[in-house]
Amino acid sequence: MRDTRESRLLLVLLVAIAFALITVDIRGGDASPLNGPRNVAASVFGPVESGVSGMVNPVADAMRSLRESGTSGDRIRALQQQNALLKQQLSSSDLARGRETQLDRMLGAAGAGQYTVKAAQVVAIGAAQGFSWTVTIDIGSNDGITRDMTVINGDGLVGRITTVGPGTSTVLLASDPGFSVGTRMEGNGEIGFATGQGTEPMRVELLNSQSQVKPGDRMVTFGSQNDRPFVPGVPVGTVTKVEDTPGQLTRTVLVRPFVNFTRLDLVGVVVQPPRTDPRYALLPPKPTPAPTAKPAAKAKPGSKPKPVPTPTHGKGQ
Repeated sequence: MRDTRESRLLLVLLVAIAFALITVDIRGGDASPLNGPRNVAASVFGPVESGVSGMVNPVADAMRSLRESGTSGDRIRALQQQNALLKQQLSSSDLARGRETQLDRMLGAAGAGQYTVKAAQVVAIGAAQGFSWTVTIDIGSNDGITRDMTVINGDGLVGRITTVGPGTSTVLLASDPGFSVGTRMEGNGEIGFATGQGTEPMRVELLNSQSQVKPGDRMVTFGSQNDRPFVPGVPVGTVTKVEDTPGQLTRTVLVRPFVNFTRLDLVGVVVQPPRTDPRYALLPPKPTPAPTAKPAAKAKPGSKPKPVPTPTHGKGQ
């Protein structure tokens, strides 16, 4: 439409009519003459609006759900990552505490035996080196380690060094069938030789076939000449069985090692032996036997129990 004088007059007229209708509607309230036309318009356009709303709302709800699900998924993933991190931190702290305990026990044993040790961590097991019972530790010749050094932990004898590299060393475990070590019995001092039997108890041949030994007795390493490969006084294990071997020149006993060879982590390599034999200083204290209850005294036949006097309280007491 052109911007002419007639068009401007028409626009002014329409605006004036609109204001007049608004004024009449406001003043009329519920009795407004425009209620009828408004209801007609609502009846015509209401279903269309509801239909459009019915079509649009599910789409909007779906989009909203997708947005919310995406947000929830992000939150779930974030919580999962946080949970995994917390578990890792907890596991690391538990591992650190466990290793700290192992180190304290090993250093305590070394101090009691007057050994100088270098701590090491087990980094591989024998499967990478054959079928023998061996482990690899993370110190070697660069750390002053040489062949035929004794390896211990906080429980007792672990084994001896067999192969040395610049940064690692191989330890032959005391459980290996090819392992042998001289032993001394606690108390009577009987000497023997212990050999490994894998997962079975160690087998010890005592030189004295008449030696007095029983289950529960304990033994330590006897020591080698020049303290190689074994220093004296390292706990070996506890006797579990005494075999009956009449007529033999030796006496055979089975010994449960103090060391759990399937759970090795921190160990110590003895780099300087003690000046004197510590004997049994490294053995743990023996458990105190539980006191046995004394049987109640039996009443003699025909005897009557003595009456228990009843205390009396006089006035003023």
